[in-house]
Order: sequence, then C-alpha cells, then structure tokens
Amino acid sequence: MTTRSEALRELRRTLQEAGFETAALDARLLLLTALGISATDLITRPDLPLSPDEAGTLLAFTRRRLAQEPVARIVGLREFWGLPFRLSPETLVPRPDTETVVETALTLLPDRQASHRIVDFGTGSGIILVSLLHELPNATGLGIDLSFGALVTARANAAENGVGGRCRFALSRWADAVSGPFDLVVSNPPYIASGVIPTLDAEVRDHDPLLALDGGPDGLEPYRVLLGEAGRLLAPGGLLVVEIGYDQADDLRSLARAYGLEILRIAHDLSGNPRCIAMKRS
Repeated sequence: MTTRSEALRELRRTLQEAGFETAALDARLLLLTALGISATDLITRPDLPLSPDEAGTLLAFTRRRLAQEPVARIVGLREFWGLPFRLSPETLVPRPDTETVVETALTLLPDRQASHRIVDFGTGSGIILVSLLHELPNATGLGIDLSFGALVTARANAAENGVGGRCRFALSRWADAVSGPFDLVVSNPPYIASGVIPTLDAEVRDHDPLLALDGGPDGLEPYRVLLGEAGRLLAPGGLLVVEIGYDQADDLRSLARAYGLEILRIAHDLSGNPRCIAMKRS
C-alpha cells in the first residue's frame, strides 16, 4: 500500500513532469487536503498507508490539477491579507496583486478608528471588503455583486473572519440599487477586454467566472460606470479605490478627468506594474 510520503513524492514527480513550476507546493497542498490532515500530521506520520478513499480523492485531485484547474479551486480555500477565504465557482481565485487595493485604501484613510462607510462593487468572495473591515474596527460595509452565488460565498467569508455583523450583501448591477453616501468605494472590477479572454492562461480562462473577467470591448466599461457614479456615491472627502490592469493607467487618468475626479495615488504591484488607482471628487 502507498504511504503518505510515497504518495507525496509520486504526485510531485507527476506534476513536475507535466511542467508545473510550483509542483512541490501543489503536491503538498493537494495531499494534505485529500487526506484531511495537517502538515504536522504528515511530518510525524509519513509512513501511514493511504486508505482506499484517501487514494481515490487524491487521484481525483491529481486529474483536476493536470487539467489546469488551480490548486485553490481544488482545495476550495485561498489566503488573502493573512485571512482564509473560501471560494466557489462564481468567484475569482484571489490574487496577491489585489492586496494593493486594500493597502492603498488603508494608507489614505485619515483615521482607522472612524466609523467609515464602505461599499465594494463586484465583491466576489468578499476579499477586499472583509480585509478592510478586519483592519477598521468601527467601519461598516456593503458588498455588491451581480452573482447570487458569489454573495453567498462572501457572506460566509465575512462571518468566518469575524466581521459578518458589520456588513451586508446585495444583488445589483453596479450601483443601480445603491444610494450612499460612502466614505470609501472600492472595486476589483472585470477589466479584461472581451477579445483578450480566449488568449488567457487556461487556469484563468477555463476556471474563473467570465462575469468577473469581461470588461467589455476595451476592458473599461466597468470603470466608466463606477467613475460616473462616484459623484453620487462619495461622501465629502470620500475615496474611490479601484484595481486596474497593468496597461490601463493612462486610460484611467483620462477617465478621471472626464468624470471630474482627482487622482490621489497610482500604486504598483510587486512586479512594478500600475495596479491600483485612488481618486476623490475634484
């Protein structure tokens, strides 16, 4: 019978031969999840044989990974801002780049103890809103999405991360059902141009929801909506902080001018690309 350590080595070899750059990490995460054990359990009892059910689950996980399904989707969990977030088919896999939105918003808020009112458009799994509420103990939030399944996931993540009592979630096409005013408006909207989506990596193209990717013909449609609504939604002194594609900074500068918004900061991700723009009413 195959032991835990043998299964780990075999899975790592299989993923390496398939060309996965993170084969060792992927194999470890898949094994731990398939067996329902901790890293400590694996270290202290490496020679324990796999049961038939465990072996079957691990085989199913392996096949899914070989089909380019992201590990986070297979295990159903991803860390963001140091917090655990559950995923669902209706939500994106959180990317580290999106932490730039949280960091920028927190940097620009004058008082973290204030009773800030926050709205997050396209909340998905709730990563931005929940992370902000975790850092702002007196803030309240509203998460908006067009997907009911995403809202269910976001509500569960808010509850599991201890901020469920300070936020609500609502189904709406952007701000159609939202009044305001808000001290902080945040969003990681769909910003991939429709024609580019077929060229994306399989892990994104085949597994992330199209609703969360497609930003229209030029990738800018959601920004036109959000910036156009900013004057109505923002309280005096309020902030609008949005994630952008790596090549969209110039377009957002033009849109900000067109909608009477002043750019406060353009923040860069760990790769040095423009990833987030913070604005306020001029």
